[in-house]
Parts: sequence; C-alpha cells; structure tokens
Amino acid sequence: MRNSRTVFVAMTAFVLTTATVYCHAADPDSPAPPFVAGFDRFARHGDITPLTASQLLFSELSCTACHAATENHLKPKRGPRLNGVADRIDPDWIKRFLAAPHTVKPGTTMPDVLAGLNQADKQQAIAALSTYLATQHQAFPEIKAGGGNPVPHEFWIKGNAQRGKQLYHQVGCVACHQPDADYEVAEIKPSAIDEILDQLDPEELAELGLASAARRIASVPHGNLPVKYTSKSLSFFLLNPEALRPSGRMPSLKLQAVEAADIAAYLLKDQDELDPPTPPVEDPQLIAEGRRLFREFRCVNCHDTNDKADRNPAKPLAKLHRGADHSCIVAPRNGKSHFDLGTRQNGIPHYAVDPPQAAAIHEVLASGNTAATDPLQLAMLQLNCYACHDRNEQGGVGRFRKPYFETVGHVDLGDEGRLPPPLTGVGRKLRQDWMKKVLSGNGDVRSHMHIRMPKFPAGVVKSLPAQFARADDAKPSSEKEAFGPPQDVAEAGRRLMDIGCVQCHQFRGETLPGTVGTDLSGVTARVDPQWFYEFLLNPGELKNRTRMPTFFPGGTSQDKELLGGDPKRQIAAMWAYLKGLDKLPLPEKIVQARSESFELIPRDRPIVLRTFMDEAGTHAIAVGFPEQVNFAFDAETVRLAHAWRGGFLDALGTWFIRFAPPAHPLGNASMNLPEGVPLAILKTDKQPWLTGAADENGYRFGGYKLDSDGIPTFLYRYGPFDIQDRIMPSEEKGLQRQLTILNRHPDKSPPPVWFRANLGKTLNQQGQSAYRNDQGLTVTMPKELAAQGQMRTSNKLSEWILPIDVVKKTTIEVQYAW
Repeated sequence: MRNSRTVFVAMTAFVLTTATVYCHAADPDSPAPPFVAGFDRFARHGDITPLTASQLLFSELSCTACHAATENHLKPKRGPRLNGVADRIDPDWIKRFLAAPHTVKPGTTMPDVLAGLNQADKQQAIAALSTYLATQHQAFPEIKAGGGNPVPHEFWIKGNAQRGKQLYHQVGCVACHQPDADYEVAEIKPSAIDEILDQLDPEELAELGLASAARRIASVPHGNLPVKYTSKSLSFFLLNPEALRPSGRMPSLKLQAVEAADIAAYLLKDQDELDPPTPPVEDPQLIAEGRRLFREFRCVNCHDTNDKADRNPAKPLAKLHRGADHSCIVAPRNGKSHFDLGTRQNGIPHYAVDPPQAAAIHEVLASGNTAATDPLQLAMLQLNCYACHDRNEQGGVGRFRKPYFETVGHVDLGDEGRLPPPLTGVGRKLRQDWMKKVLSGNGDVRSHMHIRMPKFPAGVVKSLPAQFARADDAKPSSEKEAFGPPQDVAEAGRRLMDIGCVQCHQFRGETLPGTVGTDLSGVTARVDPQWFYEFLLNPGELKNRTRMPTFFPGGTSQDKELLGGDPKRQIAAMWAYLKGLDKLPLPEKIVQARSESFELIPRDRPIVLRTFMDEAGTHAIAVGFPEQVNFAFDAETVRLAHAWRGGFLDALGTWFIRFAPPAHPLGNASMNLPEGVPLAILKTDKQPWLTGAADENGYRFGGYKLDSDGIPTFLYRYGPFDIQDRIMPSEEKGLQRQLTILNRHPDKSPPPVWFRANLGKTLNQQGQSAYRNDQGLTVTMPKELAAQGQMRTSNKLSEWILPIDVVKKTTIEVQYAW
C-alpha cells in the first residue's frame, strides 16, 4: 500500500510540473472538481493503486462514452436519461447548468461541453439546446397502490418534511449524502476501535494503519435541489432512480410512495413557492439546431432522449495521446475558442479536474494499461459499496456517520447489529442465488435495522455474485461434503438451539422476550454448508470482531452427551433443524415463553396500552375497562377505531417481542367503528368527506391525559379547533363518547364543521335520534342535534353527518351500541 501511495504522489507531482497540463481546479477561485466518492475517499490518500484510481475516473467521468474501450469494467456511467426532462427539471436551471455546470452543481461529473465557445456562440448554443430539451416530454408513470404501498391521490404534494427528515437519516441516504447537523440521534456507546481512534494522533494512526478508519468522509453533493426539481419530479425519481439513472450509482431504497414524497418534502423544504415556469416558445428552426448540436457536442453519447440518434464517437481510448496540447482535461493554451458554430467543427468538453485527478487519468494514458488488477474492487468503488460495507479492511460506514445507523427501538447490539455487514469472504459465505436476490432488493433478513439494503439495476450487478465467488476462491459445497451422510438429527438440532441461538435470533419471526436479531428462517438457503460448519466451529476466525460466541471452544462441544459430543454431528443437526424450520416446532424455550400468560386484566382502573393492532394500526392506543368494555384509538388517523367486550389484550408481544404480530382483542363481540376523521370542515352538506391521512387534512394528535379515575381524554387539533375526546363504557355495555370542541379564535367566526356519526353500506333509522349500519353498529345522538343531521351517499356508502355549531366551546354526546 505504501508503494502505491508513493507512485500516486509521484504521478501527482509530475502532472503539476508538466507544462502541457492546466487544470482549473488548481486555482482556488475555480469551480469544484468532479466528485467521485471512491476516488475522494481512497485515491486521494493512496489507499488504492494509481491504476485502479485511473480506471475509476474513466468510468465515472464517462470518458469511455466517447473514447471507446473494449474492457467491460471501463463501461461508462453515462448521464441521466433526458426523456421527459421538460416535465422534471426547471428550464431556467437547465440553461444555467449548460452555461456553467461545475458552478451550478459543484462536484458534477458532467463536463462543460460549451467550454470552448466564445460568449456569443455559447449563448446561441444554450438557447438551441434548452429549446430542444423543452420538447422532451414523457408522462410520469402510474404508481399502483398495494397492501403495503398506499398511494394517496397526488401523493407528491402531501409529503411531510419532518417524517422525510427522519427517513432520510434512517433508511440509508446519509450513507452517501450529508446528514443534517441538527438531526438528533440516540446516544450510542462508541466501539472499542472508535475509542482508540479518538486517542491517537495522525502519525500514530498512519503507523497503525488506521488513518483511513479515522478520516472524515466527504459526502456526495446534492446540488441546489429546490431550484432544480419539483416535488412531483423528485418524488418519482426517489421512487425509482433506475428509470432515469440506469447506472445504479443512485440505487433504490425501496421507498413507498408516501415515503418518497416525505423525503422530497424534506429535501425541498427551502423551496420558494414560485409560479410555474413559462414554457419556451416552440421554434422549429431552433429546435432543429438544438437537436443537431446535441449530437455534435456528443451529448447523445451520455444521454438518451425521445429521439433515436446514433452516437458520435471520438478517438478510441487506446489512441489517446497523454501529451496532447488540448484535451478534455487540458484547456487550450491560448484561451481561444476551439469550436466554431459556423464551421460546424466538433468541440472538446472540459472537465474541471484537480491535479490528483489529472494524475490518475494520465496513469492509463501513460502506461496504456487498461486491464483491471482487481475487477471486484473497481466495481465496488464504482457503485460506492464501500460507503456501507467494508471488505478486507477497506471501506465501511465512516466513524462520523455511524450514529445515524440505528436499530429499531435503539436496542444495543453493537456495531455488528446496527451496521451493514462486512463483505470480507462473502463469496464463500453466501450462495450466489441468494446474493442475486439481495442485490435485486429481495433479501432483507435484518428487520431490526432501520438501514435498508438498496436495490440495484439487474444489469449493473449481475456479475457481482460470480466476482465475489472468484475473488474469495469459493468452491460451493454440498451438505454431504460439509456434514457427511444425512442423518435424522433435526430434533437434536432443535435442542441445540436452546443453548444460545435463541438468545440472539428470531425463528419464523418468533423470539424470546426482548430478543432482537437476524431471523434464522431460510438460513440454509442463504449460506454455504461448509461455511456454516466452519463459522459455528470458530466464529471469530471467519468474522472479525463478531459478537457471535463460540459454542465449541477449542473444537469441543459443551454438551458431551448429545450425539456423542461430536461437534460435526451437532452442527449437522443444527443445519438439519434450520433447513426444516418451516415445518418443525419452534425451539423449546420460545414455546415455553409463548405459553406464559401476559394477559392484561383491568380490575380497579382502566388500563391504557400503546401497541399495534390490525384494527387500529401501528399507532394504536388500547384502553381496557373493569366493565369489560374496551376500545382502541388510532392516533395516526385520529379516530375511534375498534371496540369489543370481554377480555382485554395479551401484552407479551408489545412488551417483549420486537416485530411481533399485531395484538388481537382477547374478548368477543367486537365492532369496527366508522373509517375516516371524525370532524370535517365542509362548505356545504354536499361536499365529500375528507379522505387521506389525518395529518394531510390538518389534524395534529396531541396525546392524551388521564383523569383521577384513570380514564383517558384524547387531545387533538383540527383547523381552528382544539378537541378533547373522552370515551368510556356506557350503562348498556357500549361506549359513550364526549367530544368537547373549542374555538381557539373566539373573536372570529369559525368555519362550518360537521361530525360524521355513522357510516355503512346501509343505514337504518332507529327511533328519532339513532341509525344502525349493516355491521350492527348503532349510533345515538342528542335529539336536537340529530334533527339537524343529513343522510347522504358517498362512494356507494351511506353516511350520517351532523353540523356542529361552535362559537367558543361546544360539547356533544355520542352513544355506541353493538
């Protein structure tokens, strides 16, 4: 590594002293050089060879898009697809970017294609190119809703910036991009290695080979997103980056539509509300000129448009001359234009590379060596895998980014439990079929981590599993090779699970109380049998600094009686049990824990439990009463969601089991209450009821307070109103509800607000002040208020709505029976 660094520094010195090289970045007033994450993190410090650094820049700066190379590892990244760019990007931003790409978006890897033009020709070219790009329209795709992917109407305008901020810092964005300085993370005890890094000076760090681990890692720049994107275009881009950037440098984080809108809202939080830009006047002659220039400037080599056009190649890579007076990284000596619009000569784009980048590029040009010394390392640098994963002591989450990688519930599992796994030896560990699933976004087994494994375009990563296998000299083994002839030992394997596996792992989603860890279901389809055997025999040998203890110290078993105390037979038994886990009983300790009763029984006072339920969502607040009448309030949708009589709830999952199945009422005679928010500001009784999430409709949940009897009153705000919602059992074994509505601005006339009392496929009147729906729910209102109610049909459902007259403060009583 020291030799590589010496060569790299020497090459840098050579470039700085060579008269033919001139780099704008040498001037402190010049634009920032192109940012390539792997180069900035490793090449600038001599942590990769000059040849690898050179090849990395050739692909990431898309040099080979014009200067063709036969080697697949030098395949150009290319730029974003411009199909539909007129609908995605602000047209004024496009003009500014064409005029000065390195200034408008510092760190961009796009060259200044107009660098050689005089000012008049440059303005003419910008006008033509931007007018042509304004013709590139493409409809946004239709996003279909699913059970796990709700898609509200026009979801892109309903993003919540606060939720987006949390997602941005949890799901993986900050592995590459800059975190917010004011984002608060849970306090995490630093690892032993991080504590050492804090105590050593730079010289000691270098001597111990820890300089890279101690270094602060630069972030992939965003640019000025609020002046570039609309909330719609950024939301769709975050949903499916591959559609616009098929290179995979920006992978998909498998966001739901609402999550993409939330993150977009956060990233665009400083965006001014401007009038929509005026589309340019379509000038056929100017459009034709822009289309021609788009090819002649070789934009077509990196960008796709709606027009099918042949690429415009330049001199092949093998024929480039490193001492040229004039090139993409060498500006013309006389500063004069080298492109004339009138003579239709091809121009040369300019990259504002800095001296180390120029030195790296000249490594290939000087040597003519384009063969990759380590194709896998180069691929990981290109895709920035090292931002999350370390391999062979290189890369991994930077020490200053580690606090943003959290477990669900902040459970302390150490770095091993909250950071993405190392990839050292992964070619021997994982089966290639499983690795393909992981890279395609279908291999999530670490549900205890907030960070998400991204999804990469299939064409970009299809060769990676085989590359890992070759690099690690993997020879896939069979079960017979690893464990010997098959035996009927699964029950013995089940017994061995109780020795220690159940203390840290899930089994089919079931765990001991408080246990958080990787689910072992399907592990035999994921890992190689021989690796499994070697890992269980000596975990520390295969995974450095692992928390996995050894159950076979010195190669001997702790259970001398089971299967004769033979470690190989015992590990074979564990494999056999895990292979049949979907059909075999759970480990005995988990079975025993599940059989214990954690039933909550309200005796003298109500019990209030925050949990999650099928009927009331992930923000359920369940309330049980001694009268054995219970209900669940959904704090997310701000509604009374469910009611039942009899037993209350079992708290085992809520208290002890992370990712447990939803809690279910223990009683019977249950009833779902009407969907949707309870109150709506309507201009007329014909206006449809509010749809969508509560917060999108102006609701803000404020928690609850308990009175002296332990009965909760839920507090929330809607428009100009503060609402207190008190719910308790009625004498008829139903529920009685008291809604107190306060006008926060009593000096102003409040808008007309309505209460939706009941909803159903059918509503039948029960006396003068009650209606019963087809599910059997009867809602009774005060006679005076019921007389003002309206019966109407909406979305094929009948609903009973009542106007509420709020001047300063109003209280209404509601009775529910079923």
